[in-house]
Amino acid sequence: MQSGNSVFSRLDVKKYILKKNLKRDLPASIVVFLVALPLCLGIALASGAPLFAGLITGIVGGVVVASLSGSQLSVAGPAAGLTAIVLGAIAQLGSYQIFLLAVVLAGVIQLILGLLKGGTIGNYFPSSVIEGMLAAIGLTLILKQLPHALGVDSDFFGDESFFQGDDKNTFSAISNALDHFGPAAIVISVLSIAVLIIWPKFKKLSLVPAPLIVVVIGVFLALVFQNTPYALGAKQMVEIPVVNNWSEFTGLFTMPDFSQIGNSKVWIMAATIAVVASLETLLSIEAVDKIDPIKRVSPTNRELMAQGTGNIVSGMIGGLPMTSVIVRSSANVNAGARTKMSAIFHGCWLLLSLLFIPGLINMIPLACLAAILLMTGYKLTRIALFKHMYHKGWDQFIPFVITIIAVLLTDLLKGVAIGMLFSIFYLLRTNMRNPFFYKIQEDGDKKNIRIKLAEEVSFLNKAAIQVVLTKIPKETNVTIDGSNSRYIDPDVLETIFNYKHNAYTKGIIVTLEDIKKQYTVPKLNSKPIEEINN
Repeated sequence: MQSGNSVFSRLDVKKYILKKNLKRDLPASIVVFLVALPLCLGIALASGAPLFAGLITGIVGGVVVASLSGSQLSVAGPAAGLTAIVLGAIAQLGSYQIFLLAVVLAGVIQLILGLLKGGTIGNYFPSSVIEGMLAAIGLTLILKQLPHALGVDSDFFGDESFFQGDDKNTFSAISNALDHFGPAAIVISVLSIAVLIIWPKFKKLSLVPAPLIVVVIGVFLALVFQNTPYALGAKQMVEIPVVNNWSEFTGLFTMPDFSQIGNSKVWIMAATIAVVASLETLLSIEAVDKIDPIKRVSPTNRELMAQGTGNIVSGMIGGLPMTSVIVRSSANVNAGARTKMSAIFHGCWLLLSLLFIPGLINMIPLACLAAILLMTGYKLTRIALFKHMYHKGWDQFIPFVITIIAVLLTDLLKGVAIGMLFSIFYLLRTNMRNPFFYKIQEDGDKKNIRIKLAEEVSFLNKAAIQVVLTKIPKETNVTIDGSNSRYIDPDVLETIFNYKHNAYTKGIIVTLEDIKKQYTVPKLNSKPIEEINN
């Protein structure tokens, strides 16, 4: 058995260096790097943390988390959904070093959650809600990137929430952008979108990734407009810290303050970060698996442990808390990535760009990066998805639409929670309607009714069964058949036995078939497949 496992491991590692995978993963990693770079900086800025902290988190998310994760396409990094928590935590705890201790402890909590199989909660999110979340992220990308594409960059690049800190919202920001647009940014973004659409249609040219061409064109046009009245401003360009030597680089790292390990506020904040980051990660993993062309299923418990390790490392060297991020992961999928090497390479590119080419990176206009995200958003919220969900029925379509609206108007976690409530409502309604099937036969003046119970009959079905039983007319033969039932709730059993006991008063004869006095919940076989086979 052990030799079999070692062979499997060798084969598993070998696939990451196959030429057919690397020729997709390397170009995709550049796209993710270009998308992740301004997001890391923007989220750090919005969190009230040093800009370097955002880059460190992206590097750790790429190199450490991707290496340990079982997901092939997920990309981890600082998440916009945590900005408000981080901003409040730094202020509440009094210093950034104490906050870093909370990040380390949050990572430890995530490791424990993974070991306790806490990742299985991700299996209980309905597909309609996950699809709605993806579509909402796509619409959010489009709405949030339009100002950047128009050349107005007052809002930070990574904001995903509807309401902004400047008492404005997404729609008012777009309205403001339409009134104060920049011609140079519009030219760059329109030309970038055209390249992203047309370039992949030429098979010979598609060997060079279209987003890379977009960045080259963006830098070139920024230089062309440089000495004109339409020149791009500093806020319209990528900005990363310029490191001149190794001592300056090492001086950017910050260590956590372990003297505060007994501070209850630190532990409360650590638990908050761990729970929110874990939920966002599980949602993102579920969503990424849905858009994976190969339809692989990521091990969620392993993902929590990978994220926990990443947060421990990030907190130890001055980084922010991280999650699996759907924006970067979607860009990764759309860029054609096949394995986790794309995410690992993207982390390496972030590190190398910080060390060797910060000046060149700072020449990239945000308008061309916005164009890449606009196309990513369009693919996530395409019209075909809405048609597909509509044809699946109202019980799928309404939670899907509600989730989209809720995520757009609030944030990721609140929106998904609202979508879940609607999904649960339709689930309960379906369960209440389908606890049994019945057949009526007439034999002279007497009716014979056969009620066949469903495979699973829960307490939610009690009311529906009671209503049917009370409406059965007098002088009727009733057979209640439980032959298909693997489980019948005790409350339902009590209702059935009470009805049988008292039905004679109405001249009703009740026969019970294959109905036990007590049922136990069927247990799932938790043994690994290899153990069962042996």
